[in-house]
Amino acid sequence: MASVGKTERALKEAGVEYKVGKFPFQAIGKAVAAGEPDGFVKTLYGAKNGELLGAHIVGPEATELIAALGIGIQAELTDEDIHATIFAHPTLSEAIHESMLASEGIAIHM
Repeated sequence: MASVGKTERALKEAGVEYKVGKFPFQAIGKAVAAGEPDGFVKTLYGAKNGELLGAHIVGPEATELIAALGIGIQAELTDEDIHATIFAHPTLSEAIHESMLASEGIAIHM
């Protein structure tokens, strides 16, 4: 399990409008092939500007994957920036991209 940035609770308490993307590892081919389909990637974005506010990963290689999202927060990336990024296939990192797409209701593998 790994987490970076804000939680939903913190955003709610601060009155920040946000959107949530959540994507299960069971829909990621590499996770299934590795026998580790349990868990998810959850991303939180500002509702107005799409800035990445927080991310949470439960599942395989969470501590390795969270670094990319930490960089995203530090670099002030938006959902559009992540949408425009190419994620290799098959990789666990595809769940980051899919989570962002899920926040817009356009996840590819769900």
